[in-house]
Amino acid sequence: MLPLCVVLLLIAIKDERKRNKKNKTMRMIVSNLPFESNMWKENPNRYYDSNKIKTTKYTILSFIPKNIVEQFHRFANIYFVAIASLNFVPVVNAFQPAVSLIPICIIMAITAVKDAWEDFRRYKSDKEINSMGCLIFRKKEQAYVEKCWKDVQVGDFVQLHCNETIPADILLLYSSDQNGTCHLETSNLDGETNLKQRQVVTGFFHQFHPEFFQNTIVCEMPNNDLNKFKGFVEQPDGKKVGFSSENLLLRGCTIRNTEVAIGIVIYAGHETKAMLNNSGPRYKRSKIERRMNMDIFFCVGLLFIMCLIGALGHGIWNGTFSEHPPFNVPDVNGYYLSLALAGFYMFLTMIILLQVLIPISLYVSIELVKLGQVFLIHNDIDLYDGERDFPIQCRALNITEDLGQIQHIFSDKTGTLTENKMVFRRCTINGNEFSHQENAKRLETHKDMDLEDTDWTKCQQVVLPAIEIEKPATLKQKSAKPLRRCQSARAHVPGHARKRSLGRCDSSQSQVAFSSTIEKDVTPDSRLLRKVRDAALQMESLSPFTSKATFSSTTATTDFFLALAICNTVVVSTATQPRQRVTAPPLMKPSGISLERILQLFQRLKLANLSQSFSLSQSRSDLGASFEAEDNKENPAAPDSCDKDDDSNGGGRIVVRRKNSTGTHNTSLDEAFESVTQGSLQAELCYEAESPDEAALVHAARAYSFTLVSRTPEQVTVRLPQGTLLTFDILYTLGFDSVRKRMSVVVRHPVTDEIIVYTKGADSVIMDLLEDPARDGTDVEKKLRRIHAKTQKHLDHYARDGLRTLCIAKKVLSEEDFEKWANFRREAEAAIDNRDELLMETAQHLETKLTLLGATGIEDRLQDGVPDTIAALQEAGIQIWVLTGDKQETAVNIAYSCKLLDQRDTVFTINTENKDTCESLLDLTLEEVRKNCGVKKSKGTFFGIGLPSSLPASTGPVPEFGLVINGKTLNIVFQGELERKFLELTKYCRSVLCCRATPLQKSKVVKLVRRQLNVTTLSIGDGANDVSMIQVADIGIGISGQEGMQAVMASDFAISRFKHLKKLLLVHGHWCYSRLAKMVIYYFYKNVNYVNLLFWYQFFCGFSGATMIDYWQMIFFNLFFTSLPPIIFGVLDRDVSAETLLSLPELYKKGRNSEIYNLSTFIIAMLDAFYQSLVCFFVPYFTYEGSDIDVFTFGTPINTISLLTILLHQALEIKTWTLFHWITMIGSVVLYLFISTVYNAVCVVCNPPTNPYWIMENQLSDPRFYLLCFITPVLALLPRYCVLALQGTFIACPILKAQQVDKLPKEQRDLEIHLWRTKKQATLGTSSVCVDEVNLSTSNVCLSPFLHPTASAISHDNLRLSPQDTNPRREWILNRESKYSIRRQAEEETTAASSSVTASPWQYQFLTDRNASAGQFIGQLTDGCDEGRNRRSHRRSVSAVTL
Repeated sequence: MLPLCVVLLLIAIKDERKRNKKNKTMRMIVSNLPFESNMWKENPNRYYDSNKIKTTKYTILSFIPKNIVEQFHRFANIYFVAIASLNFVPVVNAFQPAVSLIPICIIMAITAVKDAWEDFRRYKSDKEINSMGCLIFRKKEQAYVEKCWKDVQVGDFVQLHCNETIPADILLLYSSDQNGTCHLETSNLDGETNLKQRQVVTGFFHQFHPEFFQNTIVCEMPNNDLNKFKGFVEQPDGKKVGFSSENLLLRGCTIRNTEVAIGIVIYAGHETKAMLNNSGPRYKRSKIERRMNMDIFFCVGLLFIMCLIGALGHGIWNGTFSEHPPFNVPDVNGYYLSLALAGFYMFLTMIILLQVLIPISLYVSIELVKLGQVFLIHNDIDLYDGERDFPIQCRALNITEDLGQIQHIFSDKTGTLTENKMVFRRCTINGNEFSHQENAKRLETHKDMDLEDTDWTKCQQVVLPAIEIEKPATLKQKSAKPLRRCQSARAHVPGHARKRSLGRCDSSQSQVAFSSTIEKDVTPDSRLLRKVRDAALQMESLSPFTSKATFSSTTATTDFFLALAICNTVVVSTATQPRQRVTAPPLMKPSGISLERILQLFQRLKLANLSQSFSLSQSRSDLGASFEAEDNKENPAAPDSCDKDDDSNGGGRIVVRRKNSTGTHNTSLDEAFESVTQGSLQAELCYEAESPDEAALVHAARAYSFTLVSRTPEQVTVRLPQGTLLTFDILYTLGFDSVRKRMSVVVRHPVTDEIIVYTKGADSVIMDLLEDPARDGTDVEKKLRRIHAKTQKHLDHYARDGLRTLCIAKKVLSEEDFEKWANFRREAEAAIDNRDELLMETAQHLETKLTLLGATGIEDRLQDGVPDTIAALQEAGIQIWVLTGDKQETAVNIAYSCKLLDQRDTVFTINTENKDTCESLLDLTLEEVRKNCGVKKSKGTFFGIGLPSSLPASTGPVPEFGLVINGKTLNIVFQGELERKFLELTKYCRSVLCCRATPLQKSKVVKLVRRQLNVTTLSIGDGANDVSMIQVADIGIGISGQEGMQAVMASDFAISRFKHLKKLLLVHGHWCYSRLAKMVIYYFYKNVNYVNLLFWYQFFCGFSGATMIDYWQMIFFNLFFTSLPPIIFGVLDRDVSAETLLSLPELYKKGRNSEIYNLSTFIIAMLDAFYQSLVCFFVPYFTYEGSDIDVFTFGTPINTISLLTILLHQALEIKTWTLFHWITMIGSVVLYLFISTVYNAVCVVCNPPTNPYWIMENQLSDPRFYLLCFITPVLALLPRYCVLALQGTFIACPILKAQQVDKLPKEQRDLEIHLWRTKKQATLGTSSVCVDEVNLSTSNVCLSPFLHPTASAISHDNLRLSPQDTNPRREWILNRESKYSIRRQAEEETTAASSSVTASPWQYQFLTDRNASAGQFIGQLTDGCDEGRNRRSHRRSVSAVTL
């Protein structure tokens, strides 16, 4: 007891410390140097955790008491310990007291050994990490000395070198980089391979020495938010300097591109953000475990009834004697027990005797089986991704069987269904759309392969061709060798590094994020390429009298590509050294245009700007028309200069190099282009972006010769098409966040000295931030309105094509406005309180009244195997939901591409922001769906035989309906208490799309479905925004994609491809559920069977609690003789082969509907156990009736017969016999005979007054024993065998049919499977035709504008309501199968191409009056059904009921 008390005291002290820490809101840190000698007790940092980590649970002293306490959290262990303790009471004991402790001690000992081994492995890992070295400044040595990580304390100064792993959370105070920047690689923390930038705290840019640090650091308390950190440095004079997460180096990250970095430790050990995020594998209770706990209570109730019968029987039997029988012994005082008290004591005795009814070894067996199942899943080669070197990870070891019971799947779209490899596909500039058909053709035939050869296309940028532009070839970025994605270093899931990184620049296995060939290579559009060339040539022909249209077009094109190249956080590195940042422009041969020449051109450009007299001023004009040149016929002489920096223009620098270093030279722009082509020393550049979208846009700009050359925190250099290098001063960068949904960069133009804001972001946000043209009817304002409308139309077309859209805009600031805003921004950055809110306010204040430049369409390609996987999962009866933040049109298009929605589905789209309207739409849709699909009836099963039921179907959703809903409508559903109606509607839908959903809404949806519908859910995603829904689902699966490892670290299982989900569920999920469910039922069956033998004997021994089986035999029976076969069965049995399960997904429904282990199968197993126990007891009883054999001679045949019956029962369940099955089955019988023979031979006085001496030897010489061992098991198992035979012959279920198909030769098996699927499709086709006749009038009904109002034109038979109409009495319009065809060819031929929207000749619609009721509307929906059926389109419907 003393060790237990000590442990409890230590736990109480630790909890008290934690409570004290939680009460504090801020942490104060000072330097440890003044307290180094003998003043450590005065150091305020002494209360903070050291850097030593300890992930172990136990110590040598605390292991036994703490492990016992943990094991007592399991109810079964408490039960068996209580029963064993009860056996020590003399008046109620049924066995020898010490013997009763053996089973529970063995079970708990096995569990303790397993826990000890796992803890020892954690101990070794902790020791390795704590022993890693780092450099810490020591005052005594006046230098940085090497110490172990465990010796690092909060307040120490740590020096880090390139490629070194960070030991703790450190505030950056010095960097060897001249700009105070330190680059991190966070792959060990979140799996992201791109570099992150961290800045030195303001005021510490120069040389830093720890002894001169006299400041006090105040920061927030430790927390697990990786993206949030705030505080301030208080200087001795009281001045406060704020800092944020941009100044924090996180433990486990790796220093890159920085020679030396110095910082002070803020958080150490378990208080670091990495350790606070490292929760390890989570414990979840599986569905079978929850079911099993209920059945254990059922067994407890059965035990109570049996014990009550024994107690009553004991009292009644004793009451039949007129005198006390001789076996009824009085106490020391000569008193006899009363009948009631004797019955109570017998009740307790019977509990001890029949305790085996509760399967004590079941829990340990389940853990062993799950470990075996996880091992087989982990080693499945089909679930291994060789490209990424990523096998499946099983992080939760106790829910494998839930993989076979999934009813709902919730999936992210980007990176989960798609590759998250963003490919530039289309763009629109100044209202003109450029389709990039050449690039589309390349992507159709492109295969993204890892090439090993160096025969890479030696082309870095587009060389502007002559006027006669042919079909341009695919542009590939020049590099020494393709950088393979599979060469990425694996991320350590625990969240901290375990050894020093060697550095990528030192390894041949270099990898750059988002740099696959399909992402980098862009084939330019011929029209846009000509436009870029014309814009460059017009720089020479520009005059103050240049036409306004020409001026606007050329400046918008240039600004558009400048924004793509500048408005990002891309780090530029070289192909040979991917981690070495490029901070200076590369050397180039002269381009032929002098600085003075460029300045003259820009002065004429500004003059042209003034002469046009734009009425909308700079904020809305296309100012910054940066690179317009004079006509190439003019050739003024240029001054004699090679390189010249323009320091007078705000520090901006324009680098222009001439062909000759001496003398003057007159040149035209065409000659300059030629010189760039022939003489440039092309830099081998790599772009490392924080997101694939940024990388795609930078590569697109590079394809048009707007090449991002270098980037520093203060400057960014871009190479123009004519070869000129422009270096922009970066004044501010406003990063992307999920609230603003945009990012901006404020730069100073190096020539015009203008301050320009370039912004890119989601179209839903940017289009609302554009400056609204004045309503005075001028031509410029009309033109801007036309540009906005055309751009919106193009955006809608992009979304329908499944492209991700981004809008590009700009804004020109005056010096006065910029200074006011900059002061506001500096105040916000220095603020201590409400810093985030103030920064957000400054960003929103700047990003207003923008001028639209254009928009881009980026394709996120589907992953391989996604359509096949989704089709198979839907065929398996699983309802699939896609929860995405993308636009509705994009999500719907992807849904059709991946077969989530079928061409013949009726798709309902509900978009509204009004509660009453939402409720009406839900009621209307529900009424229509119920009328069309009718009331489905399901069939229950009794012992595998189908039974009719009047309950609603629960076997899966109706396959004819789909639902699309947006985030705003979801808010109405959650806030308006419409969850029940919403869920009722989703029951009839085989797939649901939730668009524009936030991470919080995703988790709410999953939680709502899981709790209200009581279904087994699975969530799958790849990004940090999917973590919440992954954690609330029954099973969370993370995909190791390009968005980091946060989803993986929060998941139960981790895979690399969505297609792996097919085999994981349909094969391994089916096997795991089938094996474990049958094993659990088998354990209950065999224990009830065995215990009933003792119960039946009580009727013949006066309910005295006596047994006819030796208690050692009873102990060994469950622990050894019948334990191994079910474990082997649970790990290795396969009822159907993997090939058949993949070919016939419908077989998964057996597990989805929990047909193997439910209440009915459990009751049948119990009844079967009772029957078999009766046979096993009474057949020997009648055989030996009237003989003079002793009690053990009677019990030994019963024990043997029961063992054989239970093992043969197991044999009937085994579908795949392996060598291990044969060994365990035969070995169990041999082991029983061997132990029984030896035990009976040596045990002379083991159980007085009766002893089992030589009992087994005598039985083995008796022919009746062998006859009983043959006849009795046959009689006991005959009913089960007959039922199984009848099931396989007359009412075979799909699983039995599949088992029969498996036995056929391969060719015949494939033919049978083909016929099976063909027959099923024919049946479904017939039924769908019948349904179509009813549903045709509502095919693809959308209860809101499916497309943006500007996306379609109104034809003579197509009516539409104004979106401003908010009257509850609405007009309803049904567009029957309207087909939107985009005339791509017309776009290519006309400069102002706009997509035309036409209605098919057979399109028709219905228009009801505003006062029409819902019933009238429904009636109109069903009119014209036959006409619509005969005019069915081959394309998917986008018909809409528009609200």
